[in-house]
Amino acid sequence: MPVARAFRWSISATSLAASAALALGGCMQTAGPVAVMPPRADLDSIAYGQPYSAPQPVVVADGGGAIGALRNSFASSPAPMPVGYAAPMVVRNGASYHLDAGDKLRVVVYGQEGLTNSYSIDAGGSITMPLIGSVPARGRTTAGLAGEIAARLRNGYIREPSVAVEIEAYRPFFILGEVLAPGQYPYVPNMTVESAVAIAGGFSPRAKRDMVTVTHTENGGAMRAVVPLGTPLAPGDTVFVGERWF
Repeated sequence: MPVARAFRWSISATSLAASAALALGGCMQTAGPVAVMPPRADLDSIAYGQPYSAPQPVVVADGGGAIGALRNSFASSPAPMPVGYAAPMVVRNGASYHLDAGDKLRVVVYGQEGLTNSYSIDAGGSITMPLIGSVPARGRTTAGLAGEIAARLRNGYIREPSVAVEIEAYRPFFILGEVLAPGQYPYVPNMTVESAVAIAGGFSPRAKRDMVTVTHTENGGAMRAVVPLGTPLAPGDTVFVGERWF
């Protein structure tokens, strides 16, 4: 009897151990995410460095679920929009400068002292000369205006006129807003927004000093832009300095 009892206890213990092993094995086979990390660098790479290469991605094995949904969400996300930057304002002076009301010109007709004189472009965009009367100047270059004057003089007044036009004084610029002395000032060639603020007495205590608004008019059209202080100005531009909130 004791032997048989011991034999039955041995069989029961063996069966219990086998059942536990099978259950544990089943738990170990449950599907779930497994992270596989890339191998570490060797000692030579740590000591001396190595050429840059993109890091190896972490491989995640999953059977769907939250990780799969997250991966699909990133894969379907749109690419970031590119950031655009406005081109700087172009200021034309010299031979390519377009004339407008307020510019003062020196017109020289060689051999004709009665025609050689200083002329201001009026509000209508023209100058008025002896013999030929009103000559449209707005939107023209100095060379273009000289050619127009010569063509009119050639038409019944002077056989071979030689005409030169140069700018004696540019039309003024305007500065408004948070400066100590806003108003109209003579334009200085190659001036910037910062020098315009200096001419107007500098910023007021409430001025927004990092960016200002410039309105530029050319050929009947206007363009307004928020620009930094180093932006060049053109004759006739209007500078507005805003007020800061704190």
